[in-house]
Amino acid sequence: MPKNIEIIWERLVENGETCPRCKETELELEEAVKLLKNLLIPYGIEVKLEKIPLSKSEFIKNPLISNRILINGKPMEELLKATVGKSPCCDVCGPTECRTLEIGDETYEKVPKELIISAVLKEAKDFLL
Repeated sequence: MPKNIEIIWERLVENGETCPRCKETELELEEAVKLLKNLLIPYGIEVKLEKIPLSKSEFIKNPLISNRILINGKPMEELLKATVGKSPCCDVCGPTECRTLEIGDETYEKVPKELIISAVLKEAKDFLL
C-alpha cells in the first residue's frame, strides 16, 4: 500500500502577485519538498505538493489561512507545537495583517525549509516505524 505525505500550501494570489513572505515561503517549500522526496523515496513514501491560490475575498474573510501549510490535513503548527501569529505585510495584502509562525521566542514570517522538513518527518514517523 502506498504511503503518501500530502502537503497543501495556501496563499493569497491577487492579479498574479503574492506577498514577499509567501514568495519566500514558496522557495523554501519547493526546496524542502525536493529534499524530502529524495530522503523518503527509499522508504516507499511519496511526497506530493499542492499549491492552492486564495482570492482576495477569501483572504479578507480569513487572512490567517494565507501562507498556511497542511501536512496530511494537519496544520504544520500542530505538528511543530507552534502557534500562529500575525503582523503587517505589504501592498498586496493591504491593511490586513498576515500569518506568522511562532515557536518559542522566534517569529517566522516566511516558513523556513528546516521547519517544513521537521513537520513532514514528524508526520512520516508512523510510516517509518
